[in-house]
Amino acid sequence: MSSTVSYWILNSTRNSIATLQGGRRLYSRYVSNRNKLKWRLFSRVPPTLNSSPCGGFTLIKAYRHTSTEEDDFHLQLSPEQINEALRAGESAHKILDLESRVPNSVLRFESNQLAANSPVEDRRGVASCLQTNGLMFGIFDGHGGHACAQAVSERLFYYVAVSLMSHQTLEHMEGAMESMKPLLPILHWLKHPGDSIYKDVTSVHLDHLRVYWQELLDLHMEIGLSIEEALMYSFQRLDSDISLEIQAPLEDEVTRNLSLQVAFSGATACMAHVDGIHLHVANAGDCRAILGVQEDNGMWSCLPLTRDHNAWNQAELSRLKREHPESEDRTIIMEDRLLGVLIPCRAFGDVQLKWSKELQRSVLERGFNTEALNIYQFTPPHYYTPPYLTAEPEVTYHRLRPQDKFLVLASDGLWDMLSNEDVVRLVVGHLTEADQHKTDLAQRPANLGLMQSLLLQRKASGLHEADQNAATRLIRHAIGNNEYGEMEAERLAAMLTLPEDLARMYRDDITVTVVYFNSESIGAYYKGG
Repeated sequence: MSSTVSYWILNSTRNSIATLQGGRRLYSRYVSNRNKLKWRLFSRVPPTLNSSPCGGFTLIKAYRHTSTEEDDFHLQLSPEQINEALRAGESAHKILDLESRVPNSVLRFESNQLAANSPVEDRRGVASCLQTNGLMFGIFDGHGGHACAQAVSERLFYYVAVSLMSHQTLEHMEGAMESMKPLLPILHWLKHPGDSIYKDVTSVHLDHLRVYWQELLDLHMEIGLSIEEALMYSFQRLDSDISLEIQAPLEDEVTRNLSLQVAFSGATACMAHVDGIHLHVANAGDCRAILGVQEDNGMWSCLPLTRDHNAWNQAELSRLKREHPESEDRTIIMEDRLLGVLIPCRAFGDVQLKWSKELQRSVLERGFNTEALNIYQFTPPHYYTPPYLTAEPEVTYHRLRPQDKFLVLASDGLWDMLSNEDVVRLVVGHLTEADQHKTDLAQRPANLGLMQSLLLQRKASGLHEADQNAATRLIRHAIGNNEYGEMEAERLAAMLTLPEDLARMYRDDITVTVVYFNSESIGAYYKGG
């Protein structure tokens, strides 16, 4: 590998960064060739050092690497070490719910995550809704820190589940709270977003969830909201609660600090709800969901289920212009960013782009140690008619068919590197190799000596076990492919061994979930089975 690839990465980074001093902050004009940072504002650093684009103004201050080409970065990773790094975040689960005597429309899911930020700002979650039997899958891409993504990944599914409850179930929930009895189980987590850092504030979160279901009770709807309505209202209600929680007077310092970090960081979100043949996808931001479809003639195609909410989406640009005075047409999007600072045009949190200047000042002046919390009072230029940002999702409905084979949800770290068609092609290749492996095992006699011989031959020829997880395969190609779509071992090793302060310049956090559908079960729905 050597030093050629690593030196190219390091040298091109130095040549790509130009900073412009403005007031107390540095604004970077650096945008990587394949990966655009969401926030353009970075912390001010001592004049002898340069700023590192770490993706957000609530992050811990970091400094750009200043090494020379002679530095040894220990980039010589073995294939085993590469696999270990790529597979560390793997998760997989088979769906075995046969309570209705009809196999679930989802067979299984595979997921993985690779960090670029430290700590990682992406989150993911998978849960079954115990009141509706629906499955929920979510990808949450944080920016300006991980606090908002963590909060949304833990809370959003509960809001959706409560929205879908019948009036009778909600009455049972409220009765249990009033009599201080255990609540009915709401979710069964198949892939939890991770250990909560918000255990001290879960009572506050539950209080707000309860207020929400009380308001639903007041509507006197016997069967609950439709799934489309539940997704739409849940996104917006949770974002509203995130905003209100820090505006309310809170005595506990831990609760106040965490609530502030959640509100002042941000997160885009894409979630899918699968119930039988009914697939709903809600998206706010630039995460993405696509379907892999195999036609009757065996040909594969991609069916996008979301649209990125950014400046390259003309419908989104038109929406923003409609919501603000004509005098702001030239300033609402600058350099392909919302107000010149944020790439996604929809997100949770990010109250700097939602609150008035006066409200921001009044909240931040309540005695917070904003420096320790990495919170900065910053108002973008041309900030006249907030809110500029919304968490309102775009909801898509798709009636699953037997030819719909898999669903891929991922943060923009994947889509920055691979096209929709590339992703479908790689998952299909993964499935084809898995089927071929099963065929080979079925055709060969169970001979341990033969198996050992094959393994030794594979090792001697430099071949290693293929990825068993499709999400891992996608991440491997996302960071290892060259501009021609070819895997380069040196590039892959270099991307995995970049120092933390350089990694974010060349790739984003990547989080992927691949959901496989049961074609036979879906076909049975159409046959009345």
